[in-house]
Amino acid sequence: MILKASQRGGGQDLAVHLMRADENEHVELHEVRGFGADTLKEAFREAYAISKGTCCRQYLFSMSLNPPESEDVPIKAFEDAIARIETKLGLEGQPRAIVFHEKEGRRHAHAVWSRIDPEDMKAKQLSHFKVKLRDISRELYLEHGWKMPRGLMNAAERDPTNFTLAEWQQAKRAGTDPRHLKETVQDCWAVSDSRASFEHALGERGFWLARGDRRGFAVLDFQGEVWSLARLVGVKAKDLRGRLGDESDLRSVEDTKALIAERMTPALKNHIAEARRSFQSRMAVAHKKAEMVGRHRAERAKLAEEHKKRNEREAFERAKLLPKGLKALWLRVTGRYRKIADGLEADIAAAMKRDRSEREAMIARQLAERRKLQAAIKVDRSRQAELLRQLRREASDYIRGLARPDDSERNRRRSRGSYLSL
Repeated sequence: MILKASQRGGGQDLAVHLMRADENEHVELHEVRGFGADTLKEAFREAYAISKGTCCRQYLFSMSLNPPESEDVPIKAFEDAIARIETKLGLEGQPRAIVFHEKEGRRHAHAVWSRIDPEDMKAKQLSHFKVKLRDISRELYLEHGWKMPRGLMNAAERDPTNFTLAEWQQAKRAGTDPRHLKETVQDCWAVSDSRASFEHALGERGFWLARGDRRGFAVLDFQGEVWSLARLVGVKAKDLRGRLGDESDLRSVEDTKALIAERMTPALKNHIAEARRSFQSRMAVAHKKAEMVGRHRAERAKLAEEHKKRNEREAFERAKLLPKGLKALWLRVTGRYRKIADGLEADIAAAMKRDRSEREAMIARQLAERRKLQAAIKVDRSRQAELLRQLRREASDYIRGLARPDDSERNRRRSRGSYLSL
């Protein structure tokens, strides 16, 4: 599992984020331990209140556990991993909450601990927790036989297209695939050795280089969306200036936006909008997602209701087996009452295990069905990304006066040349 964690405050914002059903297809509050409350908001409010008796501002330790995309990981595996992390980081016994998310056929977990030890009113020190979590992550990949990411084997080989939440949100607003954006700009950076060659490479792909509002270099796409060049290519400002020179003689972001707006004709904008509408109209498979998520939620609710009724019925049957009155007193004296109670407790444990197994089987089946749909959605997304890449290049060629003649024009020229050669 990929383990990502941070020390933080803002418990109420975190609680809202973790329980958002609009960004996740299924959300389950799996456990709230060590808090007086039984909801996430109240639990984190309790942690915050206790932290006010200390100087600690980052009173929570929040972690996500992300298994490989194609693996079906039971809840027990998540629980075991969380227990191992607690031991490694010295968080045993600390109040915690566990939330499960499912989205696009994948299931991952979030675990959040209160860092405040209520006995001595001090925050737990979590020195070098990133290194410790990396080691646990490697162990989990090896134990489960999962294919380990190259970046986890060697930090120098980390995926350079990983992006932050802010970048992802900006990309969603702009309708741009952030991975493609980073890969494109990084490719331009890799094949260039000067500002001229870098600007030329960007221009061929429909991007512009500009001076950022806070100095530094910025990249703009054909919609005028602004991106930090340093973040896109993962290079420090000093190294950017070493290859590109000083940015002060570049156009400002506002001037570049004006240039794009001037050159970007309404026809090209219409072409891009039409391509997006066309893609959306072809995305019939995506409409199946809402239907499938609703059906899966209904199935889980139905199973939960069946479990509840069955447990009530079985509890009633067990209650009838438990002796009462003088018989119960006699059985207590003879020691047989304890054996009967132990047997009933074993039955309860077996019933809980059965219910969990049935729920796990249903979730595994639903995840498999969701993955098939997601594969179809990815195919359509790839088509859209390719179409938009072509439109960017065509837009760039047109704007820069480099548009190639269409096939009919080339054929006419070729025919004319053949005629003249006769």
